[in-house]
Amino acid sequence: MANQMDILAKVLEESARMVEEKVDAELSKLNEMDEDDLERLKEKRLEALKKAQKQKQEWLSKGHGEYREISSEKDFFGEVKESKNVVCHFYRSSTFRCKIVDKHLAILSKKHVETKFIKLNVDKAPFLTEKLRVKIIPTLALLIDGKTKDFVVGFADLGNTDEFTTEMLEWRLGCADVINYSGNIMEPPTMTHKGTKITKVEKKTIRGGTYDTDSDSEDD
Repeated sequence: MANQMDILAKVLEESARMVEEKVDAELSKLNEMDEDDLERLKEKRLEALKKAQKQKQEWLSKGHGEYREISSEKDFFGEVKESKNVVCHFYRSSTFRCKIVDKHLAILSKKHVETKFIKLNVDKAPFLTEKLRVKIIPTLALLIDGKTKDFVVGFADLGNTDEFTTEMLEWRLGCADVINYSGNIMEPPTMTHKGTKITKVEKKTIRGGTYDTDSDSEDD
């Protein structure tokens, strides 16, 4: 036991030394900069901020930043083609659990402006629901570059509970790379409900294959 503690202490000490050396190197680099270097650094960062702001405005102009309902299948194809990342909630008004999903997606749409969040009534989209094999409501189709990359079907991936958190759904969307997730993909948020603890889940695609929205006039 003592030997293990000694090894751990040495590992921690080495890690701390490496971090300290990295910080010292960065500080040394800053100290060696003259006014011209600092000005160029400032301009570079300002340019990056301007670029990020421009990108955000472009996303907002395309309907990002809010959770919206679209009225038809035709609208779906148009929405998907103009945005890189899209989360589409296939819902039915009579299904209570769809309202639970609505609540979480409304929050995430404001947090993840890089992604478009929309919803479509399955009763108005018979072609799409057949094409994407949507059989369980609610189902979330996660699309990247016009192709379905993943699906969240019901609440199975969210702990099999109506009381899953927004953070849990955010993590699940992050597993599909459809949002910019800043947490640890390998570890879902911890949540316990009626004795059921959500544990580590492998990053995977629920349904095999992809669906290219460019082929909307063809059947497989």
